Amino acid sequence: MVNAAATNELRTALLAEAKRLGFVAVGFAPAAEDPLRAERLEQWLAEGNHGTMEWMEARADVRRSPHAMWPEAQSVIALGMSYAPADDPLALEAHPDRARISVYARGKDYHDTVKKRLKALARWLVERAPDSELKVFVDTAPVMEKPLGEAAGIGWQGKHTNLVSRDHGSWLFLGAIYTTIRFAPDEPHDDRCGSCNACQMACPTDAFPAPYRLDARRCISYLTIEHKGPIAEEFRAALGNRIYGCDDCLAVCPWNKFAQTAQAHRDFLPRGELTAPRLADLLTLDDAGFRQFFSGSPIKRIGRDRFVRNCLYAAGNSGDRSLLGQVEPLLGDPDPVVAEAARWALSQLRAVP
Repeated sequence: MVNAAATNELRTALLAEAKRLGFVAVGFAPAAEDPLRAERLEQWLAEGNHGTMEWMEARADVRRSPHAMWPEAQSVIALGMSYAPADDPLALEAHPDRARISVYARGKDYHDTVKKRLKALARWLVERAPDSELKVFVDTAPVMEKPLGEAAGIGWQGKHTNLVSRDHGSWLFLGAIYTTIRFAPDEPHDDRCGSCNACQMACPTDAFPAPYRLDARRCISYLTIEHKGPIAEEFRAALGNRIYGCDDCLAVCPWNKFAQTAQAHRDFLPRGELTAPRLADLLTLDDAGFRQFFSGSPIKRIGRDRFVRNCLYAAGNSGDRSLLGQVEPLLGDPDPVVAEAARWALSQLRAVP
């Protein structure tokens, strides 16, 4: 067991090592359950706001707290890595022939980058506290990264439910280390949203029934990434040219003026071909072409059919009749969802004067 003085010294050294590895935000929180946090999760699930993300409900019991997942855990180290964009994420709204891809997905898969650095930090920690145990997580386990980040003081959950940092705005990839070391916790971060409702007003599909509450079933990120099958017609026009995710509620946050472009992490810099891709090119991708084009990208995980479905909705919204040549061949696509999206896009484009 590491004594208190040694733990404080280790804490200071860990902060420096985490910064060296590229984490711009680091904080410490207790691993014990927070009853309010658990209650909010239960209410959110009970209202069906998770849509078809069954994995949120299936492991809700261990998602409640770090202790519920791993009873031996004493502390959570919450970490954030900036991916702040150099350009305006909303700029492509004025170019309907181009596809809008969420900022986080325009570079390499963040899971790989963040986890690699988390594991390096974990090895560093074990070398200095060999009797300790730990586990690392990056968005692939039942871990409530955003509430834990707030509890650890690295930001607060804004009215759009994402974590906001005073220094880095809304652009943070989050990771967590659970450890048996009892670190002194940081103070939870105060809510700094005030009376601002920019994120609520920016949402194209009214996915926020109230501040700090998200109905995923109406969220464009959920609809274009997680949702299988056809997207309801009531949302199709609101998709605009967004084909993977949506940054609108993040991009309008006033705290982003303090964010600095993540130049230190080349993995997060956008691939040139993904900054403003032509819908005409994306609509022609078959399965092999899709896999090759999006190799190493988080976009690859949704598969060609769901991706082309999204592109067809964007084509239908474009008002660009020159896309008829790419849409019409997809009427006979083997995937019925793609074929239905093609029929919808065709009807929209044929109605253009």
